[in-house]
Amino acid sequence: MSSVRERLPGGFVCRMREQLGEETDDFLACYENDPQAGIRVNTGKLSVEDADVQLDFAIERIPWVSNGFYMNRDAEASRHPYYYAGLYYIQEPSAMLPASLLPIEPGDHVLDLCAAPGGKATELASRLNGTGLLVANDASASRAKALVKNLTVWGAANTCITAEQPQRLLETFGCFFDKILVDAPCSGEGMFRKDPALTAAWEEKGPEIYAPLQKEILSCAIQMLKPGGMLLYSTCTFSVEEDEAVIAFALEHFPELELLPLEKGTGFSDGISFSSSDTNESSAGNLCRCVRIYPHRVRGEGHFLALLKKKSDDDTEPGRTCERQEFLKQGTAAKKIGRDFCEQNNGIPDIVSEFLARIAGSIGSSEGVLCLRGRLQNILATWHYKQIGEQCLLVPPYHLPGGIRYLRTGLLLGTLKRGRFEPSQALAMMLDASCFDAVLDLSCRDDRVIRYLKGETLELSEEELAVLAQKQSADKTVLICVDGHGLGWGKLANGSIRNKFYPGWRMQ
Repeated sequence: MSSVRERLPGGFVCRMREQLGEETDDFLACYENDPQAGIRVNTGKLSVEDADVQLDFAIERIPWVSNGFYMNRDAEASRHPYYYAGLYYIQEPSAMLPASLLPIEPGDHVLDLCAAPGGKATELASRLNGTGLLVANDASASRAKALVKNLTVWGAANTCITAEQPQRLLETFGCFFDKILVDAPCSGEGMFRKDPALTAAWEEKGPEIYAPLQKEILSCAIQMLKPGGMLLYSTCTFSVEEDEAVIAFALEHFPELELLPLEKGTGFSDGISFSSSDTNESSAGNLCRCVRIYPHRVRGEGHFLALLKKKSDDDTEPGRTCERQEFLKQGTAAKKIGRDFCEQNNGIPDIVSEFLARIAGSIGSSEGVLCLRGRLQNILATWHYKQIGEQCLLVPPYHLPGGIRYLRTGLLLGTLKRGRFEPSQALAMMLDASCFDAVLDLSCRDDRVIRYLKGETLELSEEELAVLAQKQSADKTVLICVDGHGLGWGKLANGSIRNKFYPGWRMQ
């Protein structure tokens, strides 16, 4: 079977020789090596220090992100119970950089415009830490379904997931977002080693196909960025046409933008300055502020990054200002849940209010770990209850615009059927063992964890049954955890646990 190097398109190799010069042989030689595998830790559920100890397949820290680890390629990280509990995301090491370099602040309204399958969106959600709002979008509804799952497993509640074209979002949201990430669709040159099938796709659809699309997407994103906001543009390609030329286009057509310098880690390269009929001298000179990652210089695949800032209204030339949409008013149709929601109820069905009170009571009676508890408390205290058919939700405390395709708005609490409340898988992923009154907490080495993930009934010891019997309420609901981290729900029945793990996520 031919190697990845032998399958590289001839046109690509010729262009890289012009781009890299005497480094070309080293660049081509790296395609004889296996790509690096990595995981990024969910710091809302597990500290990086604890991950060093608990994750036996993580072998070494990644230098450019604080919560990233290189991992052995033969590690079965996707079948470990911790993966199902959302303690980490499997991600190529270079791909961890864009979300880490966008300067997120608490309370920001953030857009991940091309978000599926969710690697970057999960990190943005972690950095918001339950504050503000993350709108995670992908134009493909089928790809966006993976986005829903990954953000749910991550325990990200302050999110709206949409499946719309960028132009449609611009028409609806207007100039709304503090921070935007555009990880643009591209020719994928930087991933040839990770996915050799991309070489054939490149020969059919090269940089010349993607560059106009990237300019269109970026133009929409810039117009959705509020004055003073920041936008990070990234690709996984080496093509100047898709990278620096797109940034130069943006600077030329949107004079309210400035290109900010990015801190360059060891082995990172400057952007490539160039001149063309569409680029002024000032824009071309600043392009070295961009970051390029080459796989022969670092332990990661190819990537490009650029950070743009929109000048404030006072610095923007006439005709370039934008009106920020007024979606931040308190909602009136939804019912607010305050810290005293269990006493005042605020129109929430009693059975739902009582279930949430079990969570709130458990939070209040425990020291807790990390920031999971604070994030959950914030959601319960500030978000609004809304019921759509049988679905019970907590939704953002803003008027969100209508007329676009939402796949998820906020946190699905569960369903209300025939007077019974069934808590959702999404709610379980927000909890840990100290956030509920009836818990079966299993070690990751307990074979019942795998049986639970496969959808099987769990048998209990006499001691476990006695403990649960003391804490049980009438609905018999039990939170199943692995080493303290929520996995899903079960029902106590006849001395065993009936499995309520979401069928679509079960381990095959």
